[in-house]
Amino acid sequence: MSAQGAVFGERPASPVALVTGASGGLGRELALELDAAGCRVAVHYNSSREQAEEVAGKLVNDHVLVTGDVGDWQAVTALHARVREALGEVGVLVNNGAIRRDSLMAMQDPAQWRQVVDTNLVGAFHTARACVPAMLRARWGRVVNIVSPSALIATPGQTAYSASKAGLIGMTRTLAAECGRRGVTVNALSPGFMITGMTDTLPAHVIDAMRERIPVPRFVTPREVARSIGLFLDQDCMTGQVLSIDSGASIT
Repeated sequence: MSAQGAVFGERPASPVALVTGASGGLGRELALELDAAGCRVAVHYNSSREQAEEVAGKLVNDHVLVTGDVGDWQAVTALHARVREALGEVGVLVNNGAIRRDSLMAMQDPAQWRQVVDTNLVGAFHTARACVPAMLRARWGRVVNIVSPSALIATPGQTAYSASKAGLIGMTRTLAAECGRRGVTVNALSPGFMITGMTDTLPAHVIDAMRERIPVPRFVTPREVARSIGLFLDQDCMTGQVLSIDSGASIT
């Protein structure tokens, strides 16, 4: 069947959305924004149960709390089964779960380097591998991978984080090419620097230097970034793209 003759499914009235790392600053806002858009949200966390429960307590629509290490395939299959049991098949997947273990490569523990890649990149593969087949059968779905300007900009001490996010951009584009003819879009959202639990331990002089380097000399907020999630839900023909909301960091 030609692309013009392809039959795509319709967006469900209340899609099931799985947000990984939903207990953190950006994940919280993404979950709230999806809930406001009518989604039934699966709030994922790995270790911060209390924060995840706080997020879940603010949701209006049906929701479920799920946990597991996304870098572990068995854990992902278990949490995916829990979401399906509680809410149904996932139609919107937001791969937001990520960690940083910064260090100059010459001094970094190889196990730490691998942990970053396992969580940020392999974890996104695991969740997509679990959720995408049902999207393809339904002929409608949305995958949004949270990346970073660090995928494009050299930041000393972040070889692991940068490699994981650059790999995720590559995965986004290729998966988009694989899924587009069945109504499933795959895009990346690239936030600029935000003061969240992942970044609030950075020294003040590092934060000041980053602020001075960007064209719009202020950091974005998780709320500002999360508001863009509606664009990915609404656009049938936007796929394989990286949307940067980063105060211009990616062009410097």
